[in-house]
Amino acid sequence: MEARYLPIGIQDFEDLRRRGCIYVDKTSFVYKLVTEGKPYFLSRPRRFGKSLLLSTLEAYFLGKKELFSGLAIEKLEKDWTQYPVLKISFGADNYPDLVSLKSAINLMLSRYEKIFNIEVKDSRSAPRLNNIIMAAYEQTGKQVVILIDEYDKPILDALYSEYEEENRQELRSFYSPLKDLDKYIRFLFITGITKVSHVNIFSGLNQLNDISLSKDFSSLCGISESELEEYFEPEIGALAKEQEMTVAEAKEKLALMYDGYHFTHNVEGVYNPFCLLKCFMEKDFGSYWFESGTPSFLVKTLEKQPLALSSIINGRKAKEDQFKNYDPESNNMLPVIYQSGYLTIKDFNKERRVYTLDFPNREIEEGFLNVLLKKFVKVPDDDMGLAVDNIYDALEKNNVDKVLSIIKAAIADLPTVVKKDMCENYYESVTHLIFRLTGFNVVSELQSVAGRSDVIVTTKDSVFIFELKMDKGRKFEEVAEEALSQIDANGYAERFAVSGKAMFKVGVVFSSEGKGMVGWKY
Repeated sequence: MEARYLPIGIQDFEDLRRRGCIYVDKTSFVYKLVTEGKPYFLSRPRRFGKSLLLSTLEAYFLGKKELFSGLAIEKLEKDWTQYPVLKISFGADNYPDLVSLKSAINLMLSRYEKIFNIEVKDSRSAPRLNNIIMAAYEQTGKQVVILIDEYDKPILDALYSEYEEENRQELRSFYSPLKDLDKYIRFLFITGITKVSHVNIFSGLNQLNDISLSKDFSSLCGISESELEEYFEPEIGALAKEQEMTVAEAKEKLALMYDGYHFTHNVEGVYNPFCLLKCFMEKDFGSYWFESGTPSFLVKTLEKQPLALSSIINGRKAKEDQFKNYDPESNNMLPVIYQSGYLTIKDFNKERRVYTLDFPNREIEEGFLNVLLKKFVKVPDDDMGLAVDNIYDALEKNNVDKVLSIIKAAIADLPTVVKKDMCENYYESVTHLIFRLTGFNVVSELQSVAGRSDVIVTTKDSVFIFELKMDKGRKFEEVAEEALSQIDANGYAERFAVSGKAMFKVGVVFSSEGKGMVGWKY
């Protein structure tokens, strides 16, 4: 069999093609973009192929026809006109302050000033970008193509610091020539993770076409189910053989782990391409997205609102404007969580225009919950992993005492990031997170006819209904009995009565002084 090369970590289209790597053909999308519009914005999570897309656009506009041999665009494009291309990427560096951002911008601009032999008379970034665009236009006689990758990284790197606004102002100034030089620009494409709405970075570019939620471009980045079948049949077979599975079982596990992203409603889901390729290379179902490191801005956001878990778990309902644009001065963390790729669109109510957001797949769910736990549970990482495994075993054996003993030890002290008046939310949230990591079906605030339960865990043979209460100065026995009575009075157990599973009703009491779990009764 002919050798097949997986393009893991390769973000340069020319390099990928010359190496003979597998390329999932997205060039029909490229042709649609370049012929139907001009200024675009695309938000996608990291490691989703944004940089490769821009590199593909760059190769197209440089007229490198030979690189597109055998691809869809070869039959669509007849002219192959060459244009001057300015490619600006903020993906390679970190920008914790204004000095580092200005240094990076200077390096990028200096490169093009050398290419077009421009003498720098004004050191400010905006006049320099303006001069580069004009020089490229005048020297070639062609409009200029501008590709901007990860435009928002300098903002996210400085998030919640004194430099965040300075970086934002610098970027706004840097991009300002774009609004006045429209007639000299053939094509403009901007990518990022977030769409920052507060004090618009691209001031004046009101015509910028945001295709982040466009149905036509929902699979522009990522690998769809049909593309998986078309391009990776040998790799799926090799994975199945290594894991001692059937091909059908391997596909099912791939979907569970890495599929599930929907960037609008009623479209085919897409896989995270990086995870998929790594899985094929390793022939193992690992958590590859999180191995590359959790973005620091996500951790900063969670620190700012450490217990806003109701925005994340159990299928969050939201209007489009609640998760589409990120406002740094808002307390709404949902746009950051969604645009980072930790939540995706799972459902859409057309009449009410309401979206349901949830974790796209098992890898993201486990990774995200682990991030939260490591931030808010003071137990060593290795011990926490072992504790979750022990909870799993205890739940399978219906050992309620062991389950809660482990959780009690994990949350013995209130973390410094949590205030006493937030401890009720903290205890419920962390209890939920720990249960969720077991992989069993877990629901918080499950609605019944008469009220809402706190946490329900369902295993293959049993149902556990946990009612969590704060003692608020009262005796343990009194509060525990009240919790059990509430489970019965509100009929929490009734919906599970027909399942034939063993039923455990558990009243758990926590200290309102932040001293952890007082005890439990079941």
